[in-house]
Amino acid sequence: MRRRTLLTAGCFLLATPMLARAQGAEGEVDLLLVLAADVSQSMRPDELRLQRQGYAAALRNADVHTAVGSGFCGAIGVLYIEWSGLNDQQVLVPWTRLASEADADDIARVIETEPRRGGGWTSISGAIAAAREQMAKAPFQAMRRVIDISGDGENNQGASPEEERDAAIAEGITINGLPIVQEGDRLAAAGRPGETQLEEHYRRLVIGGAGAFLVPTRGFEGFHRAIRRKLILEIAATPQARALAALA
Repeated sequence: MRRRTLLTAGCFLLATPMLARAQGAEGEVDLLLVLAADVSQSMRPDELRLQRQGYAAALRNADVHTAVGSGFCGAIGVLYIEWSGLNDQQVLVPWTRLASEADADDIARVIETEPRRGGGWTSISGAIAAAREQMAKAPFQAMRRVIDISGDGENNQGASPEEERDAAIAEGITINGLPIVQEGDRLAAAGRPGETQLEEHYRRLVIGGAGAFLVPTRGFEGFHRAIRRKLILEIAATPQARALAALA
């Protein structure tokens, strides 16, 4: 009990000077996390459904809740956005404080029930730009800020993703990737052994910042597990909590 009290006090002390500079801020959280999901034309209706279900299931997972509770504040700020072409991004879940199972269930229910839509082109650069804009508008303050990009294709509209990635890194934002590798994706000619072309694209041009990583998945069959593992790695504040990702 005493340890939890000290941690809570520490969160308050960390928040105080920041809140004084941020009018209208609703509080301090351990992490600001933008979940950015691809809905471009390469995604079939059943894949769009599985992607939504994967995020919803991960947010309800007990190990993800443990990861959230491992931070000083025991809370994170979450925003869920779907993206496609350069100017095609839609926020499904605006900034929401996640500090309990009930919070997670509320977010998951919106993701599950909002009407699904398909998009056109694949602009990862546009998605990162939109996520950066949302980060700047966040009503919470956090020491860590992460953009989580999932998608099944390479950038084919707008600027190269590395331009927006580098801008995000300069703002102290980390970008992690979950490339959804479809059947038939050939191995990259100049990548890591066994790495696909899409993985190499994400590794070279998309991810970046402190502790950035990839969690690729082969098709949508393993998407639920991949997103759960990725969320734990992103959220967890202690080595013990991150170790859950190996079991997720």
